[in-house]
Amino acid sequence: MRPSVALERHRATVRRVSSRYRLTNPRVFGSTARGSDTVHSDLDLLVDPLPRETLFDLGGLQEELESLLEIRVDVRTPGDLPEAVRPRVLAEAKPV
Repeated sequence: MRPSVALERHRATVRRVSSRYRLTNPRVFGSTARGSDTVHSDLDLLVDPLPRETLFDLGGLQEELESLLEIRVDVRTPGDLPEAVRPRVLAEAKPV
């Protein structure tokens, strides 16, 4: 299944689950945001950390979404992005 299809089916759930992990403002970027995703693509998700967010929150969200959506998910915060691509990713990111 294409990530864009999985996301469309579970958009509200993705937002709700993100908040349980001390993460906010979920946005999609990469091939799914550009509309060029395929069945081999993963879902690139950008989130903003809340105070006291840990790597366990990022990993927990990733695991739960992969199980729910049945696709590969890559969860990043803006600070995780390499400086060379950060402006482009932030510009293309679309709210979930």
